[in-house]
Amino acid sequence: MRRCASGDTVTQTFGAVYAAAYDPLYQDKNYVVECDLIEELFRRYSAKRISTVLDLGSGTGNHAIPMSSRGYQVVAVERSQSMISVAQSKMARGHGPGSLVLRQADIRNVQLGQQFDAALMMFAVLGYQLENSDVLSALRTVREHLHTDGLFVFDVWYGPAVIHQGPSQRVKVIPNGDGKILRAAYSDLDVSRHLCQVVYHIWSFSGASLESETEETHMMRYFFPMELCLFMECAGLQPVRLGAFPHFDQDLDLSSWNAVGIARAI
Repeated sequence: MRRCASGDTVTQTFGAVYAAAYDPLYQDKNYVVECDLIEELFRRYSAKRISTVLDLGSGTGNHAIPMSSRGYQVVAVERSQSMISVAQSKMARGHGPGSLVLRQADIRNVQLGQQFDAALMMFAVLGYQLENSDVLSALRTVREHLHTDGLFVFDVWYGPAVIHQGPSQRVKVIPNGDGKILRAAYSDLDVSRHLCQVVYHIWSFSGASLESETEETHMMRYFFPMELCLFMECAGLQPVRLGAFPHFDQDLDLSSWNAVGIARAI
C-alpha cells in the first residue's frame, strides 16, 4: 500500500486479478473510434506527418497496439507489470506494420532518452496523478519527450460535470468464457482536493465456482479548464482545446463527464 501526501491510504492499483479482468470489463469501450479520433487530431493540429508516438499509462495496450497496427512507431510506458503482461500476450498475436516497445516505469520520472512527434495519456491517466506535484511531473515528462511543436492528446474527468452529476454506485456483470466477471464500484468525492475515491470489488467465476476476488481503491483526480491550462503552461505545453469526449468538436457542458484535450510542446 502507499500513502498520498495528505496521509490517505490508497491500495495498490492494477494488480494481477484486476489486470486479468480489465479487457473483459471494458470490452464495450470503443478503442477503434478513440484511435480514429487521435489520428484526426494528428491530422488537424500537426504541421508535419506524425510517425512516432509515446503512450504514457498504456495499460493493456488498447491504444498502443492499434496505433502500431496503423503504422506508427510506438513506445508504451506502464507502471503495472500485471497490465504489461496482458499487453505482451496480446502483442504476441501480432500488432501490424508499425513497431511497439513496452516499458515498465512511472510516468512521473521515466527517462527514455528520445523525443516523439506525439504523446498520449488516455483513459484518465492524468487523473491518477493526485497531488499538484504529481500532475506537473507527469506533464513535464510529456514535454521532455516531445519535439518542439509535438502534440499531446489526453482525456480527463471534467470537474464541473463531476461535481454536478456526483458519483454513483454501479454493478457490472460481464460473461467471460464459461463464467462471468462481477464488478461493484462505490464512489465518494473529496471536493476540497478534486478527488473521487472509487472502490472496485471484482469477483471472477468459472461456471458457478469463484476463481478469484480482489478489491482495489482507485483515487481519481478531476480537473477544471483553467487549472489544466496552468499546469500545461508550467510544464512547457500550450493548451489548444478541451472538448467533449469522444465528440471533440462539441463544447463541454455539465453532461460531459469526460473531456479530451490537445496541447502543443513549446
